[in-house]
Amino acid sequence: MTVTTVTTTRGPVRGERRADGSLRFLGIPYAQPPVGELRFAAPVPPEPWSEPLDATAYGPTAQRRPFADVTTIPEPSVPGAGVLNLNVFTPGIGPGTDSGTAPDAGLPVLVWIHGGGYVAGSAASPWYDGSAFNRDGVVLVSLGYRLGIEGFLHLDDAPDNRGVRDWIAALEWVRDNIARFGGDPAKVTVAGQSAGGGAVQTLLAVPAARGLFRGALSVSGAVMRPDGPEVARAASRLFTARTGVPATAAALRDLSDDELLDLQDRMGAPGPDREGLPPLLSLAPFADGDLIPEPVLDALTTGDAGADVPLMLGFTAHEFNAFPAPGPDGPPTPFLLGALGLAEEKVAAFTTAYAADGPDTLFGQALTDVTFRAPSLAVADARAARERPTWLYQFVWESPVNGTAFHCLDLPYAFDLLGAEGVTAVAGEAPPRALADAMHGAWVAFVRDQDPGASWPRYTVEERATMLWNAESRVERDPLREVREIWLD
Repeated sequence: MTVTTVTTTRGPVRGERRADGSLRFLGIPYAQPPVGELRFAAPVPPEPWSEPLDATAYGPTAQRRPFADVTTIPEPSVPGAGVLNLNVFTPGIGPGTDSGTAPDAGLPVLVWIHGGGYVAGSAASPWYDGSAFNRDGVVLVSLGYRLGIEGFLHLDDAPDNRGVRDWIAALEWVRDNIARFGGDPAKVTVAGQSAGGGAVQTLLAVPAARGLFRGALSVSGAVMRPDGPEVARAASRLFTARTGVPATAAALRDLSDDELLDLQDRMGAPGPDREGLPPLLSLAPFADGDLIPEPVLDALTTGDAGADVPLMLGFTAHEFNAFPAPGPDGPPTPFLLGALGLAEEKVAAFTTAYAADGPDTLFGQALTDVTFRAPSLAVADARAARERPTWLYQFVWESPVNGTAFHCLDLPYAFDLLGAEGVTAVAGEAPPRALADAMHGAWVAFVRDQDPGASWPRYTVEERATMLWNAESRVERDPLREVREIWLD
């Protein structure tokens, strides 16, 4: 291993030069470890250091337990307190950087925020390696942030949306340091998938994040609905009612990680006392009236949030189709569909539209639509009506493993990492190379030029041009009309 040193604003970091000539610096702290008095505080810049910090291995992750026993994305949990760290993958620039400052190559930058339902996930995943982006002249930064209770539960004696504050602190680190790694702080695109895609949409609605990025890429973005301080307070009351522990930093600060996660599991269990809370998200960014002034979807569909920021967004066709309907009765009843927000007069149209997929997939498709497809379509339509630069896509390639285009399946194609650990398990032995070339190429073009290229026109009210990612990808005019008519009209 050939080591390379770069001096950041807080101190020198020593990374490694890889076999392809690119460089990676792992586990760089952008804030102090959130422990003790800082556990539920806003992020605080790290104390300066003078000796080179070893940045050749991934730093600690906020994830202590994976989202499930088996997850689509390999998501390592790394022990340690310093979870507010990030990773920089950059092309090989110059003969070396041991002089202390990397040459300013002015390269575009992609900042990646991982998913995991805001309660899990890991920036140390091999699916987020930046090698292909480096090959194509893009610097990639991936970051960790506080999850679950520590990141998002409303506490009466702590700042709200601590995880969001972590994202902003990481973006400020990028602004102040990325030129030393060859990137241009004026050419930052923020991107993420699932909860990370929701993070992107949230950051568009956060005034404190303005100017920290010029482009946004939301992949299967999920945001809280209903949203607002009253929903957050209701989640805190549910936490206390179920656990007997006050929803305060003072009561939670000294608990072990396992103790806190056990309380989180009790809070998240199903039950009739969850009435009025989102069906999937209770621990997530919410409009607190301060950092996030208004509900994110309201800000993006009726307000001016992100008006000057080019946005690429989309989803897979069958995100959550594998989810069974709750209870012993099999296919979802109109009551269950209504609980997800489907109007009574639309139930027949919904069941007819997806009849060919079989009754066992209806509840999962409803979750897919209400969590991902309909909200993102609403954002795209609203931005198009205001002539804001927007590109919409749907990933429709169906894996031979289960015959669907499911949640997370698109990421190895976007990152052009078809050989990464775990990809063949979800995409089969021969994932189509043409799809990776096209999808990754569009991402690179968007990060570089804020436009994915001439073959993918903007989304407009007149055409509603939508990219359908497949083995042979194509742009189609308004292919999601049925989703709009069922869920939005």
